[in-house]
Amino acid sequence: MGKLIFFFSMLISISIFSQIKTNQHNSIDSIMDKNAEILFKNSKAYSVSVGIVKDGKIYTKHYGEIDKGKGNKASDNTYFEIASVTKVMTGYLLAQAVLEKKVKLDDDIRKYLKGDYPNLQYDGKPVTIKDLISYKSAIPSVLPDDREIMKTFDDQTTFKLVELYKNYTKSDFLRDLKTVKLDTLPGTKYLYSNPSLEMTGLMLENIYNKPFEKLVEKNLWSKLNMNQTKFTLNANEKLGNGYNSNHVLMPHFVSQLSGSSGLRAKSTLGDLMKFLKFELDSENKTVQESQRNITNSNQDWYGYFWDRIYVSEFGKYAFKHGGAYGNQVMFSVFPEQNMGICVMVNISGPETGEILSNSTFDIANDLLIDNKNKNIYGYRLTDDKVIFSYLHDKKLDGNLVKSIAVAGTFNDWNADNKSFQMIRKNADTFELAIPKSQFEKGKEYQFKFVINKTRWMTAPNHALNADKTPDKNLILKLD
Repeated sequence: MGKLIFFFSMLISISIFSQIKTNQHNSIDSIMDKNAEILFKNSKAYSVSVGIVKDGKIYTKHYGEIDKGKGNKASDNTYFEIASVTKVMTGYLLAQAVLEKKVKLDDDIRKYLKGDYPNLQYDGKPVTIKDLISYKSAIPSVLPDDREIMKTFDDQTTFKLVELYKNYTKSDFLRDLKTVKLDTLPGTKYLYSNPSLEMTGLMLENIYNKPFEKLVEKNLWSKLNMNQTKFTLNANEKLGNGYNSNHVLMPHFVSQLSGSSGLRAKSTLGDLMKFLKFELDSENKTVQESQRNITNSNQDWYGYFWDRIYVSEFGKYAFKHGGAYGNQVMFSVFPEQNMGICVMVNISGPETGEILSNSTFDIANDLLIDNKNKNIYGYRLTDDKVIFSYLHDKKLDGNLVKSIAVAGTFNDWNADNKSFQMIRKNADTFELAIPKSQFEKGKEYQFKFVINKTRWMTAPNHALNADKTPDKNLILKLD
């Protein structure tokens, strides 16, 4: 009888566990569906793909069609250009070289370039590896020089860029690199620079005496079984089409350079999810080095060629945006949540990157915030004061939060206003008391919390006082 009871208890436990897993999957599915619908509307893309990795489990879904009217829905195996997401891979290789003591962060980059480059310094200060990975090398943003083409940006501009790039070789790049003139001290001014990444690729080739493609293949793609990530597709493989904001079919990148800046890599959502999961590995020393706050900034940092890493309401956040002529990718990790999000659309316009960024945080909000218990968020009232209050999730590292400010229509959205810097009450709680007399009765004020002067927090799903604008501001109103 005891064994029979144990058997039925086990069956019940397995059934309950299975139901929990099913409910979780259905919940994530519905979150993906909801946000894909919004992404379609905001981006105007024909095809939307969403990938989530949470606690080691990967979820992917695809929506729409690659080409209007053809019914050719993307899949986990559809190839798209990943553009600058490649830079994170380049950063990983450089971080590995640092940990292997082949490179030091304070080294002059010229140590790893063949030939003489007396021009790669300013007022006697050379460009260092640390400057390079933080986009502060002072090296111009584009080589070859495309300024004349970019004076007019229309439906034909990308085709002209393809013509400019297709015969531009490594020899041409090295020749032009010798003519570069720095206009400021390295390490002092942010300037996003593709040439600095191509230069990094050449440096890695010199350090390891292997082509960049072979390096990233051996040290990353093959280790993660990213068999559908490559620079050159086979004859039977085809890139998915992409469009500009006018829905004109766009060309693909053509490049003879090393590929370390992102002009050559193609991948699939299936492979990108493997890489996304890998970037959440807290035990991998190279991953952790590649995301490290090297400058000990109290605001934001870049790790090794990430677009930005900063502290959000969901903890540490790192992202890389990849923009090709006809598609864009947002590749993001929330390490403290053991969560990554990748969104892809086959459209590329000036607003697409911001739309993908907003979608990423909308998905995170839906996944992480319980929206059942609706309440007024961000402040409470006493007889004579408005008390703004921000509570950082206790499961996260509160020490990463160095400052919280309140910015809104009541202070011209000035996050640096000294009167609106919140006071830390304990490890996770920040408050600020402002006299009611500073606010008009009956008037609505929009506001946001600003974390470390970088993350302008959107209203959480459970906030009753969220406005209906795309900015998702909070509302303060005194009746």
